[in-house]
Amino acid sequence: MKANCTIYYGRYLLKITFILSLIFFCTIKAQTINVTGTNWAVTIPSITGAGSNYAGTYESAANQILLKVDVPLLLGSGKVSVHYAANPTWYSNLILSAKRTGNGTTVCLLCSITGGTAYQTVTLTDIELFRVAAVASLASYSNIPIQLQLSGVSVTIPAATYNSRIVFTISAL
Repeated sequence: MKANCTIYYGRYLLKITFILSLIFFCTIKAQTINVTGTNWAVTIPSITGAGSNYAGTYESAANQILLKVDVPLLLGSGKVSVHYAANPTWYSNLILSAKRTGNGTTVCLLCSITGGTAYQTVTLTDIELFRVAAVASLASYSNIPIQLQLSGVSVTIPAATYNSRIVFTISAL
């Protein structure tokens, strides 16, 4: 009888070791974000009449930027944030905004993606754009479409070429 108890303890020990190893390796995987897309060059039409102004607001394609986001099993959730950096110059009256125009694709049944479907002003410091949550597996979303908006365009802005770089980050909640 004593030998059977040792065998059962050995099996339980093996199962517990396997489960702990699985948990350990799931937590090692970090959150990741990959960004793809093309540069967006806003075409601003010429003003043809005296006293006229520009339209003021311009939008990119609905899928100008595509994000791939991975959130590991035990982390549970992550937030995707965005900010801009002048590249090399930006005029402060020009306002960049971003929004999520779709959920992208995932095979995770118990995962969710929330927020970010209305334009949010992108600033020099990170602002939360949307959240991804995983319940029982790795949350992996591909091709999450992001649309950009430029507003504040006016004849009062000095004529020049202004460039900005949009930076996306992912972090734990």
